[in-house]
Amino acid sequence: KRVAGLGGLGEWVSGGRLTAGGGEVAGRACPAPTEWWKGERVLAVRRQPERRRDIAAFVAAYAVKSPCVSSTKAVYYYYNSILGGIAMMKIYRTQDKQLTRVDDMNEGAWICLTNPTDDEVRRVAATLDIEPADIVAATDPEESARISLEDGYTVIIVDIPVKVDGAGEGIYTTIPLGILLTQELIVTVCSTDTAVIGDFAACRVKGFSTRKKMRFVYQLLYRAATMYQQELRLIDRRRQAIEKNLAGELKDSDLMELHGLESTLVYFATSLRANATVLDRLTRYKRLEQYPDDRELLDDVIVEIRQAIEMTSIYRDDIKGTRELFSSILDNRLNNAMKYLTSITLLMAVPTVISGLYGMNVQSDGMPFANTTAGFAIVLGLTLALCVFAAWVLHKKHML
Repeated sequence: KRVAGLGGLGEWVSGGRLTAGGGEVAGRACPAPTEWWKGERVLAVRRQPERRRDIAAFVAAYAVKSPCVSSTKAVYYYYNSILGGIAMMKIYRTQDKQLTRVDDMNEGAWICLTNPTDDEVRRVAATLDIEPADIVAATDPEESARISLEDGYTVIIVDIPVKVDGAGEGIYTTIPLGILLTQELIVTVCSTDTAVIGDFAACRVKGFSTRKKMRFVYQLLYRAATMYQQELRLIDRRRQAIEKNLAGELKDSDLMELHGLESTLVYFATSLRANATVLDRLTRYKRLEQYPDDRELLDDVIVEIRQAIEMTSIYRDDIKGTRELFSSILDNRLNNAMKYLTSITLLMAVPTVISGLYGMNVQSDGMPFANTTAGFAIVLGLTLALCVFAAWVLHKKHML
């Protein structure tokens, strides 16, 4: 289509897929966008006039910067950048120490797959001669951390922490992160967007290059280990906040949150031990080319993992101690309540016994103060005195 006089979104999108034809942009002929995957999915957008004007402005601006990009591909970039990165597969390459987005899977590239579709899995598997099952394995939440040497590539799967949607602060779980190493490039696969991958895509990691595959792998593992430590510190701070409430009113929600924190630490401990096993095997594989600097980085990763495991063990013990303290405080408060109730029962027994004696059907001659005009007041005063004396005795015994 021609950029000028753009109509509705239907001119670009057909049946939920981007059209594959080329077009004319700014009066120049452009080739069909054959270098990008035609099956990329896009989100449905309401056909509002203001949205169409936004798309038209974006396409026109993109055409000025890159005249030989078709309007169809410009729409793809619009959805991918403006609407939050809808494409499940992104390809990066480090060029002149800068991380750039590319479309081809050439040597030195990084293919980032986030919850990939079946078409994307088949495309990557066919291009790189990889088993599709090895790519899909990283999207299975039950997949355990492992490393395996396949024919022509290496599969590394580690567990990384992610926050549980809708849960409270400090409640996390772990999901697999797949790393596939070929002779030419590296592929990462994950079922959701994570900060581990996001830091590299945003160029927030020093010394990162897609061409240094093993260093990239170790940097990923190092970032995952530091994330574990950050989340562990957050869990411990949340535990301390709950512990401060022990002097006040204990709530069931605090106990449930404490249980969630303890469950998180169980997941972390299991995943960290599995990751440590993967790292131990990485040190012994001669097939993976490693340089002295990479070896030093691997040692740093091992130290961070061991520190995270130690932190997990310490914080689990702390939470167990806090939970036992909760139980002891609840038991102590129950004992105090029963003690007070027992003391009150004893106090109430004094007037009950005296009034019961005077209520018996016997001769009044033998009852003290029975024939006295102020007898009732005297008996009442004596009863009150006995109650006060009993209360003083209970108080001295720390019963009241």
